[in-house]
Amino acid sequence: MQIRTDLAMESANGASGPVEGVETSIHRQGDMEETVVVIRTPEAAQTLEKPQGRYVTLYHPGLFHAEAAERLSLSRALAKAVQGMLPPDGDLLVIGLGNRHITADALGSQVLDGLLITRHMKQVTLRGLQGRLRGVCAAAPGVLGVTGMETAEMVRGMVEHVRPAAVIAIDALAARESGRICTTIQVTDTGIRPGSGVGNHRLGLTRDTIGVPVIAVGVPMVVYAAVIARDALTLLLQDIGLKEEEHARTVDLLIDKVAREGLGDMVVTPREVDEMVGRVARIIADGLNIALQPQLSEEEIFALSHDHP
Repeated sequence: MQIRTDLAMESANGASGPVEGVETSIHRQGDMEETVVVIRTPEAAQTLEKPQGRYVTLYHPGLFHAEAAERLSLSRALAKAVQGMLPPDGDLLVIGLGNRHITADALGSQVLDGLLITRHMKQVTLRGLQGRLRGVCAAAPGVLGVTGMETAEMVRGMVEHVRPAAVIAIDALAARESGRICTTIQVTDTGIRPGSGVGNHRLGLTRDTIGVPVIAVGVPMVVYAAVIARDALTLLLQDIGLKEEEHARTVDLLIDKVAREGLGDMVVTPREVDEMVGRVARIIADGLNIALQPQLSEEEIFALSHDHP
């Protein structure tokens, strides 16, 4: 059963064996796990069906329910990952992708609500902050079905006008494992292809398409219904004492038949996704604010953007 995923770590883990040209490292800190996947060759990129580049994945099994201190720790880890991919100087453009009217696809616009926007403030702000703010501007351009324009077309026009050093794109992702929903944050320097996780291929936001580096930050919000069916069958096999690996072929054939005749390309999301999106968006916004304003203390950032968590 082939299920698309936006997560490079899932693609690497799902390979039949080690892939030449792919480097993977895992670091754990408490309940948080950081996985770094670097795809170095075109052959490896073709095997994993992911562009060449660096992918940093932060996983916390209780991300949705994490306490304030844990959320701040995740924001700091996200900030570190983003800072490692940012150009050292120049203004930045943050793009919130997705459809704000569909909760599971509204992550991008909700992150922008908590982002510290400073491009217009650099010369007209408090004296104590002058010379310390990096210019940040943002936009949530919507989706093709609402605007009639490709997101990449609109972003390219913004880039030509603003001339940022880089673009940061925020989007909801699709995962291959249901346990990844709202527990995983992926940061990559390869850009993003909106809708690719659910088979809705759009013109990508990449350095090639818009002319500047693109850093993508995403969180899985949906999985294919076939994934849920497979998880249920796997649990059933375990309950009756059968080994999954001995019946993997049969399970795959059954799921393929169910997906083809019943589920199709249906995707599912948790019923409490509205609350999940809000909490994860706050974590990402805090992490981006820390990453994009390195000359400000966390106290200054929180004072300017919202109350301390």
